[in-house]
Amino acid sequence: MTGMRRMTTGLGLLRKPPPDEIATEGMPAVLARVPPDRRDEAIELAHWAFGAVASVGYSLLPVLARRRGWSGAAYGLAIWAAYEALVTPALEQRGGEARTVSDRIALALDHVLYGAIIQER
Repeated sequence: MTGMRRMTTGLGLLRKPPPDEIATEGMPAVLARVPPDRRDEAIELAHWAFGAVASVGYSLLPVLARRRGWSGAAYGLAIWAAYEALVTPALEQRGGEARTVSDRIALALDHVLYGAIIQER
């Protein structure tokens, strides 16, 4: 996912990745405790930790649900949809930029990839 996020950001399809948004606009006081030269790494590590915890959540789903060919992608999209429904509005209220259609498509595809990676084979 990190590679895809870098690609979509580099190509201008995604203006600001969610981990950066959360760290700079949602919880700047927490980020202020991290030395400036380590903030990018701290943001990335936090995102990886969230992904690891979320994959444990996927593993707790019933086996029959996890074996469906679409279950990983659906789970990834559900995580993205929850972010869009709960976090994005809060960030926008704090002065964050509204998401573009391109942002939303890039993030949805990013989370489909995440779901495909964590899905059982």
